[in-house]
Amino acid sequence: MKKLFIIGGMGAGKSTARKALVDAGLPYIDLDKVGHDVLAWDTVREELVDTFGADIMDGDEVNRKALAHKAFVSPAETRKLNRITVPRIEDAYRDKVAELEAAGHPAVVVEHSVFKNRTSSLAYDADVVIAVLAPLDVRIERAVASGFDEADVRRRIARQITDADRIEAADVVFNNDGTPEELHNQVIAWWGEYEKGL
Repeated sequence: MKKLFIIGGMGAGKSTARKALVDAGLPYIDLDKVGHDVLAWDTVREELVDTFGADIMDGDEVNRKALAHKAFVSPAETRKLNRITVPRIEDAYRDKVAELEAAGHPAVVVEHSVFKNRTSSLAYDADVVIAVLAPLDVRIERAVASGFDEADVRRRIARQITDADRIEAADVVFNNDGTPEELHNQVIAWWGEYEKGL
């Protein structure tokens, strides 16, 4: 089963590209969603509270905004978060891939917002890396419009790799500086060609 990884900075349009491939019939794994699911695991919650304090909890649930406020304040704090969550995310991801492969799917789309390079984390497993790029001011505007605080958006983007790094790692690059429909159509056209080789 081919693993198509979609990468891009916050607000670049990864979800739009992923939706295009889902419209074409592919299953998908959103690693952000897997990461949110992992926060509900008892062992993860306990480790997060030990590391970041009880004020990240909202009743029985981790308050993701409160956690982000502490975890993205510096690279050292982000590393602490990653040490707790990344191994669990990898386990959950592998389980999902195994299920989809057993069901006979020819490919899966993996949306990966914390991509670093092709040798780290889960990306070594990618058959195709698809980078979605957009100008920084557009990305910030989109993220704020979807409900994020601008200062938080800028902090998160500062922790991500550059577009130059993404281009270097990618097999396919889409520039998302137009409408969502334009990106959707470009992705569908690419998939139509790629699928012929499967």
